[in-house]
Amino acid sequence: MTILAMHARDLDALSRQNRRRRLIPRAGFDFSSNDYLGLASSPRLRQAMTDALARGVPLGSGGSRLLRGNHAEHEALEHEAAAFFGSEAALFFSSGYAANAALLSTLPQRGDLIVADALIHASSHEGMRLSRAESRIAAHNDVDAFESSIAGWRRDGGRGTVWIAVESLYSMEGDLAPLGDFVALADRHNAMLIIDEAHATGVFGPNGRGLAAHLDGQDNVITMRTCGKAMGCEGALVCGPAIACDFLVNRGRAFIFSTAPSPLMAAGVRAALQLLRGEPERRARLKALVAHAETVLAPLGAVATGSQILPVILGEDERTMTVAARLQEAGFDVRGIRPPTVPSGTSRLRISLTLNVEEAAVTALADAVREALA
Repeated sequence: MTILAMHARDLDALSRQNRRRRLIPRAGFDFSSNDYLGLASSPRLRQAMTDALARGVPLGSGGSRLLRGNHAEHEALEHEAAAFFGSEAALFFSSGYAANAALLSTLPQRGDLIVADALIHASSHEGMRLSRAESRIAAHNDVDAFESSIAGWRRDGGRGTVWIAVESLYSMEGDLAPLGDFVALADRHNAMLIIDEAHATGVFGPNGRGLAAHLDGQDNVITMRTCGKAMGCEGALVCGPAIACDFLVNRGRAFIFSTAPSPLMAAGVRAALQLLRGEPERRARLKALVAHAETVLAPLGAVATGSQILPVILGEDERTMTVAARLQEAGFDVRGIRPPTVPSGTSRLRISLTLNVEEAAVTALADAVREALA
């Protein structure tokens, strides 16, 4: 088809670079999902959803939240989430992508500055692309680089509000942000700090409240917590000052013009919050699994991050995908990650640890990695 010839050529170029993506079915031991606590298949979560259906909670919302799509389950979740995380308010979005895009496209205004970490999620980049504010990228986890960027902007006449955007746990590196240093930076510059807690929620902090748990409630901190990773559901929660959430309701196009998330899913997330609080043994088991994985995989090149994400950086795209295919054939669902998801020259295996596997499977994976790399 000539109309789509350009698209076909682009796909062919991706194939030649060994970067063309395709959907493959899930199979083998789970070393690729973000279902860190194994809640996606939790009988208690399933029962909570069944009970919600029995009491009449609908599958669909029927419209945007500002029309008829606002349901009591949405409001109950937001009230309970704010209390759980310790924020003044919370707002439920259909996905972390939508939440991040809304945050950075809506809250920073013309004349403001956004400084974001170089490895922040693509959804945050989308928000910056749509924002009226100027945006700059700072070296990964380099607080001094953030400071220099802000200082340079001020010297050049910047007078607006500074918005600092980071993740607490980076999805492809598995490393943690120095949040204390970023809070101090925000305080020095009277700036707002936006923290993406997508991969830390449920896994770290008291009751699984994340690495930024001690920061919730501060008037210059906004957090984004996805519900589709360790919480085993779907959607995302923006937690922060009530005025920020109210502004998103009034000005956030990704919120205003989207059909509201399923009320049934809101009920599921409410149950997941209860499970985070009531089943701390899940976090303990995951921590032990991480320690075991670091012991057997670090000698093979895995980066011991202290988190549930262990990258094995191989560099070359083709080699990375070949090794990943060998592991999948051996029964281990490990995925290769290539640019543009990660920087050029850093293609890697992303080993994700979840409670869907036991220590024996991790040990077997290490043997398979050793063989696949040979």
